[in-house]
Amino acid sequence: MSASYATLLVEEHADRLVVTLHRPEARNAISGRMIAELHDVCAELERNPKLLLLTGHGGVFAGGADIAELRERGRDEALQGINSRLFERVHRLPMPTVAAVPGWALGGGAELAYACDVRIAGPEAAFGNPEPGLGILAAAGACRRLRELVGASVAKQVLLAGRTLDAQGALACGLVMDVVPADRLMTEAHTLLDRMARSSALALRLTKLVTDAPGAHPVADDLAQAVLFESPDKQERMTRFLEKNGGRT
Repeated sequence: MSASYATLLVEEHADRLVVTLHRPEARNAISGRMIAELHDVCAELERNPKLLLLTGHGGVFAGGADIAELRERGRDEALQGINSRLFERVHRLPMPTVAAVPGWALGGGAELAYACDVRIAGPEAAFGNPEPGLGILAAAGACRRLRELVGASVAKQVLLAGRTLDAQGALACGLVMDVVPADRLMTEAHTLLDRMARSSALALRLTKLVTDAPGAHPVADDLAQAVLFESPDKQERMTRFLEKNGGRT
């Protein structure tokens, strides 16, 4: 990618994009400028599908949305869904997305992490949605997405009772895949993406599409499988497997 960003650090690799939220003066708070730049990243990943690794600079994922900007937003801005439209776009990216959460992921930062397919955490990670204390609700996906991820009881503890899920709490309720030492977080995140990258890219795309489809139906599985059964990649992978195992299944 040739674009330069004011609020992001972007590294492009052959099979993945690594995006670091970078507003150190504001704990990586999600501003309008960051939203616009993340839309640019999404547009690139929609044109050229790759795995996405999303993290935050300086031991913080994102300390929330930019409160100064939120204070100036009114009804019209709320109806535009400024944050929610972006997070839904992240959620619908064609290839899997991983959030590596080193520390605080609050408010809009938590909602951005919830929008990713998989989360991996450092020991200082913490997820919370304190929006009602500011007179608003977590309207960028948390009210429905967190319930899907951890169940209604834990979601209401976070959204209504102000509970902050620390790393072990997030692991216990399945919000994160693993908790790893801080100095190993990015290494382990890349190891996870390496494992994904060894799979068929088309199979990953279709699996994600079927898994996320509302009102999933067996026919969707059949249609996706029909596409994959005709792919040269499937033939090559299964042939290698059989040759490696002497023709045994």
